[in-house]
Amino acid sequence: MKLKAWKTAMSLAWKKTPRTTGEFDTLPEHVAIIMDGNGRWAKKHKMSVSKGHRQGTENLREIIRHTDDLGIGVLSLYAFSTENWNRSEEEVSALMQLILDFFASEIDELDEKNVRILILGDKGRLPEKQRETLIEAEDRTAGNTGLRLNIAVNYGSRAELVKATREIAVRVRNGDLKPEEIDEKTISDHLYTAGQPDVDLLIRTSGEQRLSNFLLYQNAYAEFVFPETLWPDFSVHEYDLALDAYGHRERRFGGRTR
Repeated sequence: MKLKAWKTAMSLAWKKTPRTTGEFDTLPEHVAIIMDGNGRWAKKHKMSVSKGHRQGTENLREIIRHTDDLGIGVLSLYAFSTENWNRSEEEVSALMQLILDFFASEIDELDEKNVRILILGDKGRLPEKQRETLIEAEDRTAGNTGLRLNIAVNYGSRAELVKATREIAVRVRNGDLKPEEIDEKTISDHLYTAGQPDVDLLIRTSGEQRLSNFLLYQNAYAEFVFPETLWPDFSVHEYDLALDAYGHRERRFGGRTR
């Protein structure tokens, strides 16, 4: 099929009426979202980039609530990458402020709903207020047993793998682990997501089709969905479409059906 025809077919499929909540054939256990398009949304609406990010945060609340309502086990969100420090000082400052604002307004509800928060990434480089806010959110919700909400802040998957490799090397050097004992579980156990299932469904909004250094190891057999909608406009309705699309995928994990 030619690329143009394929895109047309995918567009028509995406616009079909979704199933209602609770009628999905299969739901993923772990959903990861790259929340892309805030800047383009701001430009489209002739607003500052910081207002685009703020609108994206407003949208995030409904997606988290819906994920929790559906009973999905893990939701991972790409909030701030190690490469995002290269953006303008104004944009970085706005993103750092959003971290404070989000947890100030949402932590009570998240804790009340039994959500457990885990920050993926190196918190050491963050400003003191942001670092303390994230640590407090993790500590406060550590005993919760509901939705596991992973928020990637100052995160890069390659840096995560380097961290894991160093930790494993130290164990080998100390005699706690033999090189021949290192397997996939050893690596998984030294990632930020240790003890969690791998990603089942990866959603990246805005139509971009790349991982951008997000959960490279955990996305090994994930199903990908790339809606063209910019993140601030990504609704629960479109989220359901992505979940419905996942339910119709045939997952073989390298095998073959007969």
